[in-house]
Amino acid sequence: MTLKGKTAVITGSNSGIGLGIAWEMARAGADVVLNSFTDSADDHALAARMAKETGVSVRYIQADMSKGTECRTLIEKAGRCDILINNAGIQHVAAIDEFPTEKWDAIIAINLTSAFHTTAVALPMMRKSGWGRVINISSAHGLTASPYKSAYIAAKHGVVGLTKTTALETAQEPITANAICPGYVLTPLVEAQIPDTMKEYDMSREDVIKNVMLTRQPSKEFATVEQLGGTAVFLASDAAAQITGTTISVDGGWTAL
Repeated sequence: MTLKGKTAVITGSNSGIGLGIAWEMARAGADVVLNSFTDSADDHALAARMAKETGVSVRYIQADMSKGTECRTLIEKAGRCDILINNAGIQHVAAIDEFPTEKWDAIIAINLTSAFHTTAVALPMMRKSGWGRVINISSAHGLTASPYKSAYIAAKHGVVGLTKTTALETAQEPITANAICPGYVLTPLVEAQIPDTMKEYDMSREDVIKNVMLTRQPSKEFATVEQLGGTAVFLASDAAAQITGTTISVDGGWTAL
């Protein structure tokens, strides 16, 4: 499943899921544009290291996904976008009647509205080149719900809806749009939470993972960023040319319940 000659733009990709997907895209031969809201020496060094290790072109472009103009400028600066992966996201947990308005607005902007802006600019590029893939990172919470995560769940459900609309608008073109819906993924952020949770519940690492963190994940195993990257590479490949407008769950059986 080579992606040589394609350019993949991945939002929110200097860490976690986005970075894992970026590595797998690069290993499959795609040139890569990394992104986050920061613009540090480490960000650019990461791009340089990925390019050196994979042999593809890797650039880092700063853009704040909470701002529509910057979302659009990201794609314009990339210059080419054959594979758009909308991954940027944030989270906040609170009851609806206590949910801070500014947090709601930020989550909707970054998790959902940014995908509209990037897609709007990327689609004409894909049409011009005669090929394209839009891969939106939703969540198991894009298909189901939990309490105290109203903004995140509303945004991730919205991402699924946007994905379906994008697919229908491009159905007779060589462009597809799909959403990946991960369950709990072992990212550095999640890994860092494990020791504190062990202390809080006075449990072993194994018990914390199985009985606290993965309560809703029947496999009792985290998905990995490499697995999500592999799923994205598959969706970008010719093997997935007739897969469009749907969701692929990488959630250890969560949404089967």
